[in-house]
Amino acid sequence: MTSSCRRLPHPVLLGPSAALVLLAAVGCTSTDPSASVAVPTPSSEAAAYCRALHKELPRSVAGLERTDPAPRSDLTAGWGDGAIVLRCGVARPAKMDDSQAKAAEADGVNWLLEQRDDGPRFTTTLRKAYVEVTFSSAYAHDATPLAAFAAPVKKTVPSGL
Repeated sequence: MTSSCRRLPHPVLLGPSAALVLLAAVGCTSTDPSASVAVPTPSSEAAAYCRALHKELPRSVAGLERTDPAPRSDLTAGWGDGAIVLRCGVARPAKMDDSQAKAAEADGVNWLLEQRDDGPRFTTTLRKAYVEVTFSSAYAHDATPLAAFAAPVKKTVPSGL
């Protein structure tokens, strides 16, 4: 994947151009805690990495307490009643084949950025399992929460393809 990467030291806001891209993603999303999240169906190898990641995830991110979505799964987690949602073991996004795709780096973990109407979606790159983090539009201007996932991802999901 050829893309531009920005290093996001912990904690720091994105640079002006990246912040503008994220601001463009502003839309509406439900933060209803009863909202359902699709549980990924990864390979057994990726599922094992995801179970290990689940145990290492922080109790709070960006000041938001952990409130896991339904249905409960070791492959999903949430903070702030759906404001931030993590899914582990997702399929490789087709956007990773786009040489013009946007990317970011947060504390040594590379993330593909995809703009969506209801907020940005970030997916790890160059890892043995793909980890996806979505932000509601309320957090679209700030990718700092990605830094909260860097240490757990590095610890539990090995680099490589």
